[in-house]
Amino acid sequence: MTLGAPITDRQKDTERADWWRGAVIYQIYPRSFADSNGDGVGDLAGITQRLGHVADLGVDAIWVSPFFTSPMRDFGYDISDFRGVDPIFGTIADFDALVERAHALGLKLMIDQVWSHSSNQHPWFEESRQSRDNPRADWYVWHDPKPDGSPPSNWQSVFGGPAWTWDARRGQYYLHNFLAEQPDLNLHHPDVQDAILDVARFWFARGVDGFRIDALNYTMHDLQLRDNPPMPDNGKPRTRPYDFQLKQFNQGHDGIARFLERVRAVADDYGATFTLAEVGGDFAETQMKQFTADDKRLNSAYGFDFLYAEELTPQLVCTALAGWPGDAGEGWPSWAFENHDAPRAVSRWADPQHIDAFLRMKAMLLLCLRGNAILYQGEELGLTQVDIPFEQLQDPEAIANWPLTLSRDGVRTPMPWQSTHNGLGFSSGEPWLPIGPDHAALAVDKQAADAQSMLHWTRAMIALRKANPALARGTLTGCHAAGSLLSFRRAYDGQQLLCLFNLSSEPLSCTLPKGGAILSATGDHGGDMLGPYAALVIQLETV
Repeated sequence: MTLGAPITDRQKDTERADWWRGAVIYQIYPRSFADSNGDGVGDLAGITQRLGHVADLGVDAIWVSPFFTSPMRDFGYDISDFRGVDPIFGTIADFDALVERAHALGLKLMIDQVWSHSSNQHPWFEESRQSRDNPRADWYVWHDPKPDGSPPSNWQSVFGGPAWTWDARRGQYYLHNFLAEQPDLNLHHPDVQDAILDVARFWFARGVDGFRIDALNYTMHDLQLRDNPPMPDNGKPRTRPYDFQLKQFNQGHDGIARFLERVRAVADDYGATFTLAEVGGDFAETQMKQFTADDKRLNSAYGFDFLYAEELTPQLVCTALAGWPGDAGEGWPSWAFENHDAPRAVSRWADPQHIDAFLRMKAMLLLCLRGNAILYQGEELGLTQVDIPFEQLQDPEAIANWPLTLSRDGVRTPMPWQSTHNGLGFSSGEPWLPIGPDHAALAVDKQAADAQSMLHWTRAMIALRKANPALARGTLTGCHAAGSLLSFRRAYDGQQLLCLFNLSSEPLSCTLPKGGAILSATGDHGGDMLGPYAALVIQLETV
């Protein structure tokens, strides 16, 4: 293996500015994190009160999902005021207090930005729909019907049904890639771009350290409105009309990359800020590379490599990592195994008889990957997916596509803080979603008192990453999948590490290097054997 040159003082200064490179980011879903006022819904003051728990994990930053003014048709991703705080979450003063507290604890603070669409109750859209010649008439995507009255293209909404809704006042259709209550902004329009950049400046000026940009590849569409081609049969279940199309023309327009250069310029104006793209869809890897290219667009991107995978396999990991080899001009990857939209990984991937071993291996793996590691709230506790009965569903996608679409509500249930409290310490009122039946045993207070708990293990894995720059910033080479055995090497400034993982519930044999020192281990191991879900990080001797 070729090692990098010794790290210079100038490079170290750059690393301090690029705080996000190799960072561990903790995602907070405000509705479900902590409720300070007893109304059953989490809020900003609740986050501030519980932030010490996050800081104790050792993470570098928090990412707070939407708290903006919203009718809540999609629980905050339908924004009616990009600069406002919805009263259910508190006030702008509460947000400022959260920023202050985060910074006092040494945490950077990131927030979601939703630029592909707004709520249909946003003043911009209310004005736009009034006529075809008002000042904001072209701020959204409007188009005449086809001669037979049908929508302008065959594009389908993520939530089911056509991505076009008729508006009688304008006598036109408007585009919505998500709910009909979430009309798509027209970011081809320079005035819309300017307005969005002003929103970015507003939050940066309030002390925000970075953005996670939602559904970025949906921000611009094909201006010719060409029909999407059919999706080739890939053997995966199709639960929505959306699944029958290759999303070639309603997302991923080349103009997005040019707009992101304007975004990057604004971010750079405010110092060492961080921009992270969420990119899903049929061309995600290509678009992620495009959106982060040449250090003049966004800093990082993450996709859905792991979020909906039914199995965690060595080949899946190596394939995902192969897309980010670290070539010149390439962006920096980020990885997540869970988030507010995707089912809990332990409920997708673990053998029920080896859950504890699996959870520890999974945490070690995430924190050994090259790139940023994103932890979703409760992942540090090993929370499981909750089965929400239909009559208690809140998720509009799950309700519309019941019973074929897995509810997002099952991963959004309240955070368990106190094992013996009626609301598990989340709220003194009735929580907006039911509490997981097995989550009391996984509560923060219970695990904090147990040195062998998943909570303590997560802290240890984050500390391992921080103590070894090869894990946080180093190269990753030699990713190898051999049956259930995953192996790869990390290297930085003379340090060489070998990472080994058994991704199955069966023991396997492997040849361990001679003379290496084990930095961290989980599961049964000895000689040339790795037990179920066992993993090792070995520091190799350098020559």
